[in-house]
Amino acid sequence: MSAHHYTVALRWTGNLGTGTSGYRDYSRAHELSVAGRPVIPGSSDPVFRGDAARYNPEELLVGALSACHLLWFLHLCADAGLILETYEDAPEGTMEETPGAGGQFTSAVLRPRCTFRGAPDPEVVRQLHERAHARCYVARSVNFPVRVEPVTVPLHDAASAG
Repeated sequence: MSAHHYTVALRWTGNLGTGTSGYRDYSRAHELSVAGRPVIPGSSDPVFRGDAARYNPEELLVGALSACHLLWFLHLCADAGLILETYEDAPEGTMEETPGAGGQFTSAVLRPRCTFRGAPDPEVVRQLHERAHARCYVARSVNFPVRVEPVTVPLHDAASAG
């Protein structure tokens, strides 16, 4: 078994001059970074006094679920000899607030929309999505259900839709 370690730097940039002297006296702005890569501007959700122009942790979690599924699916398609031409996803997550206790995600759904060269067997594609989901590190690490609702679009339909 291999272990992998990930280091991310987080820096709060929202001190408006008085620190956290009051709940409304500071910005939720922060920056996530990894050495040698672009900074990700973060904040809280606007519902929690955040900046809508910045990513919030909830969006990043849903994005991580989607990206992890994509990367495993690409790998499995290549191994199976399927030539994936396009892949788009419109993932969604649901977080419910709990009075006095913050909140938690209760579900997420991935909706990958794929086009392939040729006409792969739909059952094979479905099985590859199942395997990708089962292997996704992020989905395996969360404590809420993550559904995958894939759609395979014939290549000629995808070309005419764009």
